[in-house]
Amino acid sequence: MGGFFGTISTKDCVNDLFYGTDYHSHLGTKRAGLVTFDSEQGFSRSIHSLERDYFRSKFEDELDDFSGCVGVGVISDTDPQPIIINSHLGRYAVVTVAKINNLKEIADELLAQRMHLSEQSANKINQTELVALLINMGSTFQEGINRVYQKIKGSCSMLILTEDGIIAARDFLGRTPIVIGKKEEQLPDGSGLLTAYAVASETTSFPNLGYKVLRDVGPGEIVRLRTTGVEVMQQPFKRCQICSFLWVYYGFPASTYEGINTEAVRERNGEMMGSKDDVEADLVCGIPDSGVGMALGYSNGSGIPYKRAVLKYTPTWPRSFTPGNQTRRDLVAKMKLIPNQALLKDQRVVFCDDSIVRGTQLRDNVREFFDNGAKEVHVRISCPPLVYGCPFIGFTSSKSDLELITRQVIRDFEGDDAIALERYAQTGSPEYQRMVDEIARRLGLSSVKFAHIEDLVASIGLPKERVCTHCFDGSSYEGVHDGEFFG
Repeated sequence: MGGFFGTISTKDCVNDLFYGTDYHSHLGTKRAGLVTFDSEQGFSRSIHSLERDYFRSKFEDELDDFSGCVGVGVISDTDPQPIIINSHLGRYAVVTVAKINNLKEIADELLAQRMHLSEQSANKINQTELVALLINMGSTFQEGINRVYQKIKGSCSMLILTEDGIIAARDFLGRTPIVIGKKEEQLPDGSGLLTAYAVASETTSFPNLGYKVLRDVGPGEIVRLRTTGVEVMQQPFKRCQICSFLWVYYGFPASTYEGINTEAVRERNGEMMGSKDDVEADLVCGIPDSGVGMALGYSNGSGIPYKRAVLKYTPTWPRSFTPGNQTRRDLVAKMKLIPNQALLKDQRVVFCDDSIVRGTQLRDNVREFFDNGAKEVHVRISCPPLVYGCPFIGFTSSKSDLELITRQVIRDFEGDDAIALERYAQTGSPEYQRMVDEIARRLGLSSVKFAHIEDLVASIGLPKERVCTHCFDGSSYEGVHDGEFFG
Protein backbone atom coordinates (compact mmCIF):
# COMPACT_ATOMS: atom_id res chain seq x y z
CA MET A 1 0.00 0.00 0.00
CA GLY A 2 2.39 2.70 1.22
CA GLY A 3 2.11 5.62 3.61
CA PHE A 4 3.45 9.14 4.08
CA PHE A 5 4.24 11.72 6.75
CA GLY A 6 4.82 15.44 6.49
CA THR A 7 5.54 18.13 9.05
CA ILE A 8 6.05 21.88 9.23
CA SER A 9 7.44 23.51 12.36
CA THR A 10 8.71 26.79 13.78
CA LYS A 11 11.96 24.90 14.50
CA ASP A 12 14.00 22.26 12.70
CA CYS A 13 11.74 19.33 11.70
CA VAL A 14 14.24 16.66 10.62
CA ASN A 15 13.92 14.39 13.68
CA ASP A 16 10.11 14.48 13.57
CA LEU A 17 10.17 13.77 9.83
CA PHE A 18 12.52 10.81 10.25
CA TYR A 19 10.65 9.12 13.07
CA GLY A 20 7.20 10.02 11.75
CA THR A 21 7.98 8.41 8.41
CA ASP A 22 9.50 5.37 10.14
CA TYR A 23 6.16 4.77 11.89
CA HIS A 24 4.73 3.95 8.43
CA SER A 25 7.20 1.14 7.73
CA HIS A 26 4.55 -1.58 8.15
CA LEU A 27 2.82 -0.25 5.02
CA GLY A 28 5.52 -1.00 2.47
CA THR A 29 8.85 -2.68 1.79
CA LYS A 30 10.06 -1.45 -1.61
CA ARG A 31 11.17 2.20 -1.48
CA ALA A 32 11.41 5.04 1.01
CA GLY A 33 12.27 8.69 0.61
CA LEU A 34 12.69 11.92 2.56
CA VAL A 35 12.77 15.51 1.35
CA THR A 36 13.13 18.77 3.26
CA PHE A 37 13.05 22.40 2.21
CA ASP A 38 15.29 25.12 3.61
CA SER A 39 15.15 28.71 2.37
CA GLU A 40 18.95 28.79 2.04
CA GLN A 41 19.76 25.23 0.91
CA GLY A 42 16.60 24.56 -1.07
CA PHE A 43 15.36 20.97 -1.39
CA SER A 44 17.35 18.06 0.05
CA ARG A 45 16.25 14.57 -0.95
CA SER A 46 17.25 10.95 -0.42
CA ILE A 47 15.64 7.72 -1.70
CA HIS A 48 16.56 4.16 -0.72
CA SER A 49 15.42 0.62 -1.45
CA LEU A 50 13.91 -1.21 1.53
CA GLU A 51 13.83 -4.65 -0.07
CA ARG A 52 16.83 -5.90 1.92
CA ASP A 53 16.90 -3.56 4.90
CA TYR A 54 14.81 -1.35 7.19
CA PHE A 55 14.01 2.35 6.95
CA ARG A 56 16.01 3.52 9.97
CA SER A 57 19.22 1.76 8.93
CA LYS A 58 19.03 3.34 5.48
CA PHE A 59 18.43 6.96 6.51
CA GLU A 60 19.86 7.41 10.01
CA ASP A 61 23.40 8.22 8.86
CA GLU A 62 22.10 10.83 6.40
CA LEU A 63 20.04 12.96 8.77
CA ASP A 64 22.71 15.64 9.14
CA ASP A 65 22.44 16.22 5.39
CA PHE A 66 18.86 17.43 5.81
CA SER A 67 17.88 20.85 7.11
CA GLY A 68 14.76 22.94 7.32
CA CYS A 69 11.51 23.38 9.17
CA VAL A 70 9.34 21.56 6.64
CA GLY A 71 9.55 18.15 4.97
CA VAL A 72 7.73 15.06 3.77
CA GLY A 73 8.61 11.37 3.81
CA VAL A 74 7.15 8.29 2.20
CA ILE A 75 7.20 4.51 2.49
CA SER A 76 6.29 3.22 -0.95
CA ASP A 77 5.35 -0.15 -2.40
CA THR A 78 5.53 1.29 -5.91
CA ASP A 79 8.01 3.85 -7.18
CA PRO A 80 11.12 5.70 -6.04
CA GLN A 81 9.86 8.98 -4.60
CA PRO A 82 9.69 11.91 -3.70
CA ILE A 83 9.84 13.53 -7.13
CA ILE A 84 11.20 17.10 -7.21
CA ILE A 85 9.65 19.37 -9.83
CA ASN A 86 10.45 22.84 -11.19
CA SER A 87 7.38 24.15 -13.00
CA HIS A 88 5.23 27.21 -13.62
CA LEU A 89 3.65 26.46 -10.22
CA GLY A 90 7.07 26.86 -8.60
CA ARG A 91 9.50 24.35 -7.13
CA TYR A 92 7.92 21.51 -5.22
CA ALA A 93 8.32 17.87 -4.19
CA VAL A 94 5.50 15.33 -4.30
CA VAL A 95 4.83 11.92 -2.74
CA THR A 96 1.84 9.69 -3.40
CA VAL A 97 -0.01 6.71 -2.01
CA ALA A 98 -1.65 5.53 -5.19
CA LYS A 99 -2.72 2.74 -7.48
CA ILE A 100 -3.30 4.04 -10.99
CA ASN A 101 -4.77 1.41 -13.29
CA ASN A 102 -4.77 3.49 -16.48
CA LEU A 103 -1.15 4.58 -16.12
CA LYS A 104 -0.12 3.71 -19.67
CA GLU A 105 -3.16 5.37 -21.25
CA ILE A 106 -2.47 8.64 -19.43
CA ALA A 107 1.24 8.43 -20.23
CA ASP A 108 0.53 7.88 -23.94
CA GLU A 109 -1.80 10.89 -23.92
CA LEU A 110 0.85 13.08 -22.29
CA LEU A 111 3.58 11.88 -24.65
CA ALA A 112 1.32 12.72 -27.60
CA GLN A 113 1.24 16.28 -26.23
CA ARG A 114 5.07 16.33 -26.36
CA MET A 115 5.46 16.01 -22.61
CA HIS A 116 8.07 13.57 -21.32
CA LEU A 117 8.56 11.03 -18.55
CA SER A 118 12.08 10.67 -17.17
CA GLU A 119 11.74 8.85 -13.82
CA GLN A 120 11.76 5.28 -15.13
CA SER A 121 12.01 2.50 -12.51
CA ALA A 122 12.79 -1.02 -13.77
CA ASN A 123 11.61 0.22 -17.20
CA LYS A 124 8.22 1.12 -15.75
CA ILE A 125 6.47 4.46 -15.58
CA ASN A 126 6.86 6.19 -12.23
CA GLN A 127 3.27 6.96 -11.27
CA THR A 128 4.31 9.76 -8.89
CA GLU A 129 6.00 11.57 -11.79
CA LEU A 130 2.87 11.04 -13.86
CA VAL A 131 0.83 12.65 -11.07
CA ALA A 132 3.25 15.61 -11.07
CA LEU A 133 2.83 16.08 -14.83
CA LEU A 134 -0.95 16.16 -14.43
CA ILE A 135 -0.63 18.69 -11.59
CA ASN A 136 1.55 20.88 -13.81
CA MET A 137 -1.23 21.03 -16.41
CA GLY A 138 -3.32 23.08 -13.99
CA SER A 139 -3.01 26.84 -13.58
CA THR A 140 -3.00 26.32 -9.79
CA PHE A 141 -2.19 23.42 -7.50
CA GLN A 142 -5.88 22.95 -6.79
CA GLU A 143 -6.74 22.79 -10.48
CA GLY A 144 -3.88 20.39 -11.15
CA ILE A 145 -4.85 18.06 -8.29
CA ASN A 146 -8.43 17.96 -9.55
CA ARG A 147 -7.06 17.01 -12.96
CA VAL A 148 -5.40 14.03 -11.27
CA TYR A 149 -8.72 13.07 -9.67
CA GLN A 150 -10.53 13.32 -13.00
CA LYS A 151 -7.98 11.44 -15.12
CA ILE A 152 -6.99 8.44 -13.03
CA LYS A 153 -8.76 5.14 -12.55
CA GLY A 154 -7.86 3.79 -9.14
CA SER A 155 -6.91 5.97 -6.20
CA CYS A 156 -4.39 8.65 -5.32
CA SER A 157 -3.61 10.60 -2.16
CA MET A 158 -0.64 12.96 -2.11
CA LEU A 159 1.52 15.39 -0.18
CA ILE A 160 3.14 18.31 -2.00
CA LEU A 161 6.06 20.10 -0.34
CA THR A 162 6.20 23.69 -1.59
CA GLU A 163 8.15 26.78 -0.60
CA ASP A 164 4.93 27.90 1.10
CA GLY A 165 4.06 24.88 3.24
CA ILE A 166 2.66 21.40 2.64
CA ILE A 167 -0.38 20.70 0.49
CA ALA A 168 -2.25 17.51 1.40
CA ALA A 169 -4.85 16.07 -0.99
CA ARG A 170 -6.79 12.93 -0.13
CA ASP A 171 -8.04 10.50 -2.76
CA PHE A 172 -11.31 11.72 -4.27
CA LEU A 173 -13.25 8.88 -2.63
CA GLY A 174 -11.15 8.85 0.53
CA ARG A 175 -9.99 5.27 -0.03
CA THR A 176 -6.72 5.96 1.78
CA PRO A 177 -6.58 8.12 4.92
CA ILE A 178 -4.88 11.41 5.69
CA VAL A 179 -4.94 12.77 9.25
CA ILE A 180 -3.77 16.17 10.53
CA GLY A 181 -1.97 16.57 13.87
CA LYS A 182 -0.71 19.56 15.86
CA LYS A 183 1.69 20.12 18.74
CA GLU A 184 2.56 23.11 20.87
CA GLU A 185 5.24 22.91 23.54
CA GLN A 186 7.72 25.06 25.37
CA LEU A 187 11.25 24.68 24.07
CA PRO A 188 13.62 23.04 26.61
CA ASP A 189 15.89 26.11 26.71
CA GLY A 190 12.96 28.38 27.53
CA SER A 191 13.43 30.37 24.33
CA GLY A 192 9.79 30.22 23.30
CA LEU A 193 6.95 28.10 22.04
CA LEU A 194 7.34 25.43 19.36
CA THR A 195 4.36 25.08 17.06
CA ALA A 196 4.20 22.27 14.52
CA TYR A 197 1.64 20.59 12.28
CA ALA A 198 1.88 17.10 10.85
CA VAL A 199 -0.05 15.21 8.21
CA ALA A 200 0.11 11.43 8.02
CA SER A 201 -1.42 8.19 6.80
CA GLU A 202 -1.22 6.68 10.31
CA THR A 203 -2.12 8.42 13.58
CA THR A 204 0.32 5.96 15.19
CA SER A 205 3.03 8.40 14.11
CA PHE A 206 1.68 11.20 16.33
CA PRO A 207 1.76 10.37 20.08
CA ASN A 208 5.46 9.78 20.69
CA LEU A 209 6.32 12.91 18.72
CA GLY A 210 3.91 15.03 20.76
CA TYR A 211 1.20 15.58 18.13
CA LYS A 212 -2.50 15.54 18.94
CA VAL A 213 -5.01 14.54 16.27
CA LEU A 214 -6.86 17.56 14.88
CA ARG A 215 -9.02 15.91 12.24
CA ASP A 216 -9.16 13.72 9.15
CA VAL A 217 -8.79 15.24 5.71
CA GLY A 218 -12.03 14.51 3.84
CA PRO A 219 -12.41 12.71 0.48
CA GLY A 220 -11.11 14.95 -2.28
CA GLU A 221 -10.33 17.69 0.23
CA ILE A 222 -7.21 19.80 -0.34
CA VAL A 223 -5.53 21.60 2.55
CA ARG A 224 -2.35 23.62 2.99
CA LEU A 225 -0.36 23.39 6.23
CA ARG A 226 1.70 26.34 7.44
CA THR A 227 3.03 27.03 10.92
CA THR A 228 0.19 29.53 11.29
CA GLY A 229 -2.54 26.95 10.72
CA VAL A 230 -4.44 24.81 8.23
CA GLU A 231 -5.99 26.42 5.15
CA VAL A 232 -8.79 24.59 3.36
CA MET A 233 -8.14 24.99 -0.36
CA GLN A 234 -11.00 22.70 -1.44
CA GLN A 235 -13.92 21.37 0.58
CA PRO A 236 -14.42 17.58 0.80
CA PHE A 237 -16.36 15.77 -1.91
CA LYS A 238 -19.78 14.36 -1.18
CA ARG A 239 -19.02 10.64 -1.28
CA CYS A 240 -16.63 8.50 0.72
CA GLN A 241 -15.42 4.94 0.11
CA ILE A 242 -12.70 4.43 2.70
CA CYS A 243 -11.07 1.02 2.39
CA SER A 244 -12.44 -1.47 4.95
CA PHE A 245 -9.15 -3.39 4.79
CA LEU A 246 -7.55 -0.60 6.83
CA TRP A 247 -9.26 -2.05 9.89
CA VAL A 248 -9.06 -5.67 8.78
CA TYR A 249 -5.38 -5.88 7.92
CA TYR A 250 -2.87 -3.20 7.06
CA GLY A 251 -3.75 -0.52 9.63
CA PHE A 252 -1.58 -0.41 12.75
CA PRO A 253 -3.60 -1.41 15.85
CA ALA A 254 -3.11 1.96 17.58
CA SER A 255 -4.20 4.02 14.56
CA THR A 256 -7.59 5.59 14.01
CA TYR A 257 -9.29 6.43 10.72
CA GLU A 258 -12.43 8.57 10.60
CA GLY A 259 -12.05 8.61 14.38
CA ILE A 260 -12.41 4.80 14.61
CA ASN A 261 -9.62 2.79 16.24
CA THR A 262 -8.25 -0.24 14.40
CA GLU A 263 -7.83 -2.57 17.37
CA ALA A 264 -11.29 -1.71 18.72
CA VAL A 265 -12.83 -2.68 15.36
CA ARG A 266 -10.94 -5.98 15.30
CA GLU A 267 -12.06 -6.84 18.81
CA ARG A 268 -15.71 -5.94 18.09
CA ASN A 269 -15.61 -7.97 14.89
CA GLY A 270 -14.15 -10.98 16.69
CA GLU A 271 -16.67 -10.73 19.52
CA MET A 272 -19.55 -10.75 17.04
CA MET A 273 -18.21 -13.88 15.40
CA GLY A 274 -17.43 -15.62 18.69
CA SER A 275 -20.89 -14.97 20.11
CA LYS A 276 -22.53 -16.64 17.10
CA ASP A 277 -20.12 -19.58 16.68
CA ASP A 278 -21.02 -23.01 18.04
CA VAL A 279 -17.61 -24.66 17.62
CA GLU A 280 -16.30 -26.60 20.61
CA ALA A 281 -12.65 -25.80 21.29
CA ASP A 282 -10.09 -25.63 24.09
CA LEU A 283 -8.38 -22.36 23.21
CA VAL A 284 -8.38 -19.37 20.85
CA CYS A 285 -5.20 -17.92 19.32
CA GLY A 286 -4.60 -15.01 16.97
CA ILE A 287 -2.23 -15.31 14.02
CA PRO A 288 0.17 -12.39 14.67
CA ASP A 289 -0.12 -9.54 14.18
CA SER A 290 -3.46 -8.52 12.71
CA GLY A 291 -5.32 -11.63 13.91
CA VAL A 292 -4.63 -10.96 17.60
CA GLY A 293 -7.26 -8.27 18.16
CA MET A 294 -9.91 -10.40 16.49
CA ALA A 295 -8.91 -13.41 18.61
CA LEU A 296 -9.23 -11.42 21.84
CA GLY A 297 -12.72 -10.37 20.81
CA TYR A 298 -13.61 -13.89 19.70
CA SER A 299 -12.52 -15.22 23.09
CA ASN A 300 -14.79 -12.71 24.85
CA GLY A 301 -17.72 -13.55 22.61
CA SER A 302 -17.33 -17.33 22.74
CA GLY A 303 -16.05 -17.82 26.27
CA ILE A 304 -13.16 -19.94 24.96
CA PRO A 305 -9.88 -18.92 26.67
CA TYR A 306 -7.28 -16.99 24.72
CA LYS A 307 -3.76 -18.44 24.65
CA ARG A 308 -0.64 -17.63 22.65
CA ALA A 309 -0.23 -20.97 20.93
CA VAL A 310 1.73 -19.43 18.06
CA LEU A 311 4.12 -16.51 18.28
CA LYS A 312 5.77 -14.22 15.78
CA TYR A 313 9.55 -13.96 15.79
CA THR A 314 9.85 -10.21 15.26
CA PRO A 315 13.57 -9.31 15.38
CA THR A 316 14.45 -10.27 11.80
CA TRP A 317 11.45 -11.41 9.77
CA PRO A 318 9.48 -8.77 7.85
CA ARG A 319 5.88 -8.93 6.71
CA SER A 320 5.45 -11.99 4.51
CA PHE A 321 3.09 -10.81 1.77
CA THR A 322 5.53 -8.40 0.14
CA PRO A 323 8.36 -10.42 -1.50
CA GLY A 324 7.72 -10.77 -5.22
CA ASN A 325 8.82 -14.39 -5.32
CA GLN A 326 6.14 -16.84 -4.11
CA THR A 327 8.68 -19.38 -2.83
CA ARG A 328 10.34 -16.68 -0.75
CA ARG A 329 6.96 -15.48 0.57
CA ASP A 330 6.15 -19.02 1.68
CA LEU A 331 9.51 -19.42 3.38
CA VAL A 332 9.26 -16.11 5.24
CA ALA A 333 5.72 -16.97 6.36
CA LYS A 334 6.93 -20.25 7.80
CA MET A 335 10.04 -18.86 9.47
CA LYS A 336 8.41 -15.93 11.24
CA LEU A 337 5.67 -17.94 13.05
CA ILE A 338 6.77 -20.28 15.80
CA PRO A 339 4.20 -22.76 17.19
CA ASN A 340 4.17 -23.39 20.94
CA GLN A 341 3.92 -27.15 21.13
CA ALA A 342 3.25 -27.13 24.88
CA LEU A 343 -0.04 -25.28 24.27
CA LEU A 344 -1.02 -27.02 21.03
CA LYS A 345 -0.60 -30.67 21.99
CA ASP A 346 -3.92 -32.55 22.13
CA GLN A 347 -5.91 -29.30 21.92
CA ARG A 348 -8.83 -28.20 19.75
CA VAL A 349 -7.71 -24.76 18.61
CA VAL A 350 -9.50 -21.83 16.97
CA PHE A 351 -7.04 -19.67 15.06
CA CYS A 352 -8.15 -16.16 14.10
CA ASP A 353 -6.60 -14.47 11.07
CA ASP A 354 -7.30 -11.35 9.03
CA SER A 355 -7.90 -12.85 5.58
CA ILE A 356 -7.16 -15.66 3.16
CA VAL A 357 -5.64 -14.51 -0.12
CA ARG A 358 -3.88 -17.41 -1.86
CA GLY A 359 -4.12 -19.73 1.13
CA THR A 360 -0.57 -21.06 0.76
CA GLN A 361 0.69 -19.53 4.00
CA LEU A 362 -2.29 -20.69 6.00
CA ARG A 363 -2.10 -24.21 4.57
CA ASP A 364 1.54 -24.49 5.64
CA ASN A 365 0.75 -23.05 9.07
CA VAL A 366 -2.07 -25.54 9.59
CA ARG A 367 0.24 -28.42 8.76
CA GLU A 368 2.69 -27.11 11.36
CA PHE A 369 -0.06 -26.86 13.98
CA PHE A 370 -1.10 -30.47 13.42
CA ASP A 371 2.54 -31.59 13.40
CA ASN A 372 2.90 -29.94 16.81
CA GLY A 373 0.09 -31.99 18.27
CA ALA A 374 -3.11 -30.02 17.68
CA LYS A 375 -6.16 -32.29 17.68
CA GLU A 376 -8.38 -29.94 15.65
CA VAL A 377 -7.56 -26.69 13.80
CA HIS A 378 -10.48 -24.35 13.19
CA VAL A 379 -9.90 -21.00 11.46
CA ARG A 380 -12.02 -17.86 11.76
CA ILE A 381 -11.39 -14.99 9.35
CA SER A 382 -12.17 -11.38 10.22
CA CYS A 383 -13.46 -10.45 6.77
CA PRO A 384 -15.63 -12.10 4.10
CA PRO A 385 -13.98 -14.19 1.35
CA LEU A 386 -11.92 -12.11 -1.11
CA VAL A 387 -13.85 -12.81 -4.29
CA TYR A 388 -12.83 -9.69 -6.25
CA GLY A 389 -9.36 -8.29 -6.75
CA CYS A 390 -8.85 -4.75 -5.47
CA PRO A 391 -8.44 -2.12 -8.22
CA PHE A 392 -7.85 0.67 -5.71
CA ILE A 393 -5.28 -0.38 -3.06
CA GLY A 394 -2.18 -2.53 -3.49
CA PHE A 395 -2.63 -4.57 -0.31
CA THR A 396 -1.33 -7.85 -1.79
CA SER A 397 1.26 -8.75 -4.38
CA SER A 398 -1.31 -10.65 -6.46
CA LYS A 399 -0.93 -9.99 -10.16
CA SER A 400 -4.37 -11.34 -11.13
CA ASP A 401 -7.68 -12.29 -9.55
CA LEU A 402 -6.97 -15.93 -10.32
CA GLU A 403 -4.32 -15.92 -7.59
CA LEU A 404 -7.15 -15.67 -5.06
CA ILE A 405 -8.07 -19.07 -3.65
CA THR A 406 -11.76 -18.20 -4.03
CA ARG A 407 -11.37 -17.66 -7.77
CA GLN A 408 -9.42 -20.89 -8.14
CA VAL A 409 -12.25 -22.75 -6.44
CA ILE A 410 -14.87 -21.02 -8.60
CA ARG A 411 -12.90 -21.85 -11.75
CA ASP A 412 -12.72 -25.49 -10.75
CA PHE A 413 -16.44 -25.58 -9.98
CA GLU A 414 -17.69 -23.56 -12.96
CA GLY A 415 -14.98 -23.93 -15.59
CA ASP A 416 -14.45 -20.15 -15.49
CA ASP A 417 -13.28 -18.08 -12.53
CA ALA A 418 -15.58 -15.15 -13.39
CA ILE A 419 -18.93 -16.99 -13.43
CA ALA A 420 -21.64 -16.35 -10.82
CA LEU A 421 -19.42 -14.19 -8.63
CA GLU A 422 -22.40 -12.45 -7.05
CA ARG A 423 -23.79 -15.75 -5.79
CA TYR A 424 -20.42 -16.92 -4.47
CA ALA A 425 -19.99 -13.59 -2.66
CA GLN A 426 -23.45 -13.76 -1.07
CA THR A 427 -23.18 -14.93 2.53
CA GLY A 428 -25.16 -18.11 3.12
CA SER A 429 -25.96 -18.91 -0.52
CA PRO A 430 -25.43 -22.53 -1.65
CA GLU A 431 -22.53 -21.39 -3.84
CA TYR A 432 -20.95 -19.47 -0.95
CA GLN A 433 -21.16 -22.46 1.41
CA ARG A 434 -19.81 -24.85 -1.22
CA MET A 435 -16.86 -22.52 -1.81
CA VAL A 436 -16.11 -22.14 1.92
CA ASP A 437 -16.28 -25.90 2.47
CA GLU A 438 -13.88 -26.46 -0.41
CA ILE A 439 -11.43 -23.87 0.98
CA ALA A 440 -11.45 -25.74 4.30
CA ARG A 441 -10.78 -29.02 2.51
CA ARG A 442 -7.92 -27.63 0.40
CA LEU A 443 -6.23 -26.04 3.40
CA GLY A 444 -6.63 -29.10 5.62
CA LEU A 445 -8.80 -27.32 8.20
CA SER A 446 -11.22 -28.87 10.64
CA SER A 447 -13.50 -25.94 9.74
CA VAL A 448 -13.33 -22.37 8.45
CA LYS A 449 -15.77 -19.48 8.82
CA PHE A 450 -15.58 -15.94 7.50
CA ALA A 451 -17.02 -12.78 9.05
CA HIS A 452 -20.27 -11.67 7.47
CA ILE A 453 -20.01 -8.41 5.57
CA GLU A 454 -22.82 -6.94 7.67
CA ASP A 455 -20.90 -7.69 10.88
CA LEU A 456 -17.66 -6.25 9.51
CA VAL A 457 -19.40 -3.01 8.53
CA ALA A 458 -21.18 -2.89 11.89
CA SER A 459 -17.87 -3.36 13.74
CA ILE A 460 -16.39 -0.43 11.81
CA GLY A 461 -19.41 1.70 12.64
CA LEU A 462 -19.71 3.70 9.41
CA PRO A 463 -22.68 3.47 7.03
CA LYS A 464 -22.15 0.78 4.37
CA GLU A 465 -22.15 3.38 1.60
CA ARG A 466 -19.12 5.14 3.18
CA VAL A 467 -16.97 1.99 3.31
CA CYS A 468 -15.40 0.28 0.31
CA THR A 469 -16.13 -3.45 0.37
CA HIS A 470 -15.36 -4.07 -3.30
CA CYS A 471 -13.03 -7.03 -2.70
CA PHE A 472 -15.85 -8.85 -0.88
CA ASP A 473 -18.96 -7.97 -2.90
CA GLY A 474 -17.79 -6.11 -6.02
CA SER A 475 -19.41 -2.83 -5.02
CA SER A 476 -17.55 0.38 -5.78
CA TYR A 477 -17.64 3.80 -7.36
CA GLU A 478 -15.29 4.16 -10.30
CA GLY A 479 -14.51 7.81 -10.94
CA VAL A 480 -15.20 11.50 -10.54
CA HIS A 481 -18.15 13.23 -12.18
CA ASP A 482 -18.35 16.94 -11.57
CA GLY A 483 -22.02 17.08 -10.64
CA GLU A 484 -21.69 14.15 -8.27
CA PHE A 485 -18.53 15.02 -6.37
CA PHE A 486 -18.05 18.77 -6.56
CA GLY A 487 -20.05 21.55 -4.99
